Amino acid sequence: MPKAKSNSLSTLALQKFKKNFWGVLSFYFIVFCAIIAVFAYVFAPDDSQYANQMHLSIHSKPPGFKVKMLTIPSQDVSDQSFLDKVFFGEKNSDTELPIERYSFEDDVLKISPYSEGEVIELSKDIKLERFPEDLTQEEIVKEYIADQRFILGTDKYGRDLLSRMLIGIRISFSIGFVAVLISLILGISLGAIAGYFGGKIDAMIMWLINVTWSIPTLLLVIAITLALGKGFWQVFIAVGLTMWVEVARVVRGQVLGVKQMQYVTAAKALGFTNFRIITRHILPNSLAPVIVISAANFAGAILIESGLSFLGIGAQPPMPSWGAMIKDHYSYIILGKAYLAIIPGLGIMSLVMAFMLIGNALRDALDVKN
Repeated sequence: MPKAKSNSLSTLALQKFKKNFWGVLSFYFIVFCAIIAVFAYVFAPDDSQYANQMHLSIHSKPPGFKVKMLTIPSQDVSDQSFLDKVFFGEKNSDTELPIERYSFEDDVLKISPYSEGEVIELSKDIKLERFPEDLTQEEIVKEYIADQRFILGTDKYGRDLLSRMLIGIRISFSIGFVAVLISLILGISLGAIAGYFGGKIDAMIMWLINVTWSIPTLLLVIAITLALGKGFWQVFIAVGLTMWVEVARVVRGQVLGVKQMQYVTAAKALGFTNFRIITRHILPNSLAPVIVISAANFAGAILIESGLSFLGIGAQPPMPSWGAMIKDHYSYIILGKAYLAIIPGLGIMSLVMAFMLIGNALRDALDVKN
C-alpha cells in the first residue's frame, strides 16, 4: 500500500510539473543544451580540438561575416578513432587560410590572402603536391576552396565564435554536474548522520558547516583552486567542496523531523541497522527539498565557474569557457563590438535562468500542500 501511495504522489507531482509552462520549457532547453554539450564537435563548424583555428586576418568580424577559405590538408597522419574525433575534436586538423583570389601556374597554387578589401598581388605559393595527387585543378577548387560564413562572427584571434560557444557549453554543464554530485554526496551523508545521531556528532558536523558557511564562497573556491592548482578538474572539485553546506543543513532538518515518525520507530523495533533505516526509510522521504536545491546549485556552479574563468583561474586556454570569452572581449564593448562579450554573457544567463526556473517548477510540483 505505501508503494502505491508513493507512485500516486509521484504521478501527481509529474502532472503538476507538466502544467508549469516555464518549467517544461526550461527542461527541454536544458536537454537541448545537454545534447549540444555531448556532441559539440559534430555541430561546431570548426571541429579542431577546442575550436582553436586562428585566422588573425579576419579577427573580430561581425555575425554573418563571409570569406573565401582555402583548406590545406594536414600532412600528419591522424590515428584518432571516430569516437575520439566526435567527442574530443580533430587533433591534426587541416590548415585554413582566408583568401581573396587564387590562380594556378603549372604545379603551384598562387593565392592572395584576405586583406580587409585592400588590393594585394598574389603573394603566396602553395605546391599542388600538398593536395591529393589524383585531383585535377577543378577538383581542388571544388573540394578545398569554399565560401565560409561565420554565423556569430569571429573573436579577437579570428576563431569561429559559434564553435567556441558550442564547445564552451561543455565546461558549464560539466562543472554543474560534477559540483552538484560532490555536494550531494557530502551534504546528504553529513546531514543525515548529524540529524539521525544527534548529540556530539551533530554538534561537530554543525560546527564544520558553520565554519564553511562563514567563508565567502568565491574566496574559498579561489583558495582551494590555488592549493590544487589551475585547471579543469581542480575547479570542479573546488566548487563542489563549497556547495555541500546548504545541502547538509536542509537534509539535517528533514531527518530531524522524519526520524520521529512511527515507521522509523517500528524499523528500530524490528532490529534494522542504522544504515538501512537512514537509506531505506528516512532519506527517500527527505529528498524533495534537496532536488530543488540541486537545481539552484547547478546554476550557482555555472556562475562561479564563469567568475573564476573571468579571473583567469578557471579553465585554461585554449579550452573555451564562456567566462574566459567575456574576459577576453569585455574591452570591445566600448569599441563598437559588444557582441563579442554579450553573446557568451547571454549563454550564461539563459542556462542559469533555465535551471532556476526548473528549480521553481520542481518546488511547486513537490509541494504536497498545494
